[in-house]
Amino acid sequence: MTTTQQKICIIGAGPAGLAMARACLVAGVPYDQFDAHSDVGGLWDIDQPGSPMYESAHFISSKTMSGFDGFPFPADYPDYPSHRQILTYIRAFADHWSLRDRIRFSTRIADIEKQDEGDWIVTLDSGERRRYLGVVCATGSNWHPRIPEFKGHFDGEIRHSGTYRSPDEFRGKRVMVVGAGNSGVDIACDAATNADRAFLSVRRGYHFVPKHIMGTPTDVFASSGPKLPLWLMRIVFGGLLKFYVGDVTRVGLPKPDHKLLESHPILNTQVLHHMHHGDLIAKPDIDRLDGNGVIFKDGTREELDMILLATGYTQVQPYARDYFRYEGGRPNMYLQLFSREHRNLTAPSFIETNSGAFKLFDLMAFAIANHIKDQIDGKPQAAQMARMIREDAPDLTGGIRFVASDRHASYFDSDSWQKYLKGIFRKMGWTLPDRHPAVTTNTPPKPGSNVTSFKIAAE
Repeated sequence: MTTTQQKICIIGAGPAGLAMARACLVAGVPYDQFDAHSDVGGLWDIDQPGSPMYESAHFISSKTMSGFDGFPFPADYPDYPSHRQILTYIRAFADHWSLRDRIRFSTRIADIEKQDEGDWIVTLDSGERRRYLGVVCATGSNWHPRIPEFKGHFDGEIRHSGTYRSPDEFRGKRVMVVGAGNSGVDIACDAATNADRAFLSVRRGYHFVPKHIMGTPTDVFASSGPKLPLWLMRIVFGGLLKFYVGDVTRVGLPKPDHKLLESHPILNTQVLHHMHHGDLIAKPDIDRLDGNGVIFKDGTREELDMILLATGYTQVQPYARDYFRYEGGRPNMYLQLFSREHRNLTAPSFIETNSGAFKLFDLMAFAIANHIKDQIDGKPQAAQMARMIREDAPDLTGGIRFVASDRHASYFDSDSWQKYLKGIFRKMGWTLPDRHPAVTTNTPPKPGSNVTSFKIAAE
């Protein structure tokens, strides 16, 4: 066995794993990094086996509000980059920080095992075993499809959206997409313009939000004004949605059964365009499969050739045994980052929140790296942080009563989460990613250097 007690193991080289590697490099934390695929990018690499990416996929958050700290998206990128542009950006980030050469590709993690003394044994698919101070699970959350069970039998093709790639798959067919998440409505738009007949089956009502307001990306528009209390924000944005979107029940969609922000909004009005033109038909939840068709809970029936299940994913990590405590198919952790039960078991890629992910990955990665560095250096902050991980129970909802569903079991409000975690940075004397000299100057530190002595300025 290779003994590397002062190192951590980073599993995955997608956006979260690369953010973690950059944070370790800046903080001076030794690490090994492994990825099952042949290059960096994670799920954004449509050519990697098992990727859930599809040709029409774009960012849901805008380029302005996304991207790694100190490494903005190129100015000539569109407001909402395509998946191929995002992959190019991710790989440019890895190359700028010289992360690629530090990664062992085409290597799966077979098992992780906690030791009595608190270290971790990581077993590679080759059978090699290594000992680490901690394990960072950055393998993402969209690899294991969630497949619902239906009554009856369907004679046609039924599969999960994770296998979908191109609109050409719909040509000459009557197609129904099940599920109104952001991926589901994107794919339903592909079906509307390519299938002989297209349907979208939804269980509940959602708020549909345009990607632009007054020509500005919606998340930029929302962040550019004064910080409003929740009740006033709902009035202002609720009014804007009535003006821009209107009554979705006119196209057969159910009325939202929750207030704005209590569930993930659908950032897509193109789907409503197709419904208003009759190219996409809204249907209720499925009652049962019926040979060459489907019977819905309103008693109607449609003949179909294909059912595509955009029903989400479970966040299970096969190599992690039962170390994570799951709620609604998602790990329940401190700040959705640190395992409360197992020291130095972290997972920065399982977040569920109402915000873009890349900058959150940076904040998570620097929190992990600094906490590990405090342990290596024997600083008292390490014990203080370990105690908070075990005992602290902050309310991160921001006053929002999220929908009672599996997806929202560990949901948090991004602003509340960021404010609380930044408070921990101040308390521990850590430097925020967007204040760190090595990050803000966009210049990687020299190999072997340790740039950790700067304190965060008061906000």
